[in-house]
Amino acid sequence: MTRPVKTTTTTAFYAQAVISFGLSLAALALGIAYLPVTAWVRSFLAIGLLYVVTSAFTLAKCVRDRQEETAVVSRVDQARLDKLLAEHDPFKND
Repeated sequence: MTRPVKTTTTTAFYAQAVISFGLSLAALALGIAYLPVTAWVRSFLAIGLLYVVTSAFTLAKCVRDRQEETAVVSRVDQARLDKLLAEHDPFKND
C-alpha cells in the first residue's frame, strides 16, 4: 500500500512569503499614494490594487481546494481497493 508523501511548508518559507507579500503591497500602495496625478486616478488605481489582491487570494483558495479534493478522492479510491483486495480469496470457488 502506497501512501502519498505529506508535504509541509517550513516556517521560514511561510514567513518569507508573508513578508514578501506585505512589502510588495506596501510598496505599491505607497507608489499609488505619491503619484503626481489627481485623486480620481489615485482612487482608481487603489481600487484596482484591492481587486487584484482579493482575486489572487480567491484563486489561491480555489487551487488549494482542488488539490485537497483530488487528495481525498485518491485516498477514498485507495481504501476501496484495499478493502476489495483484503476480502478477495483466490482459492475460493463460486
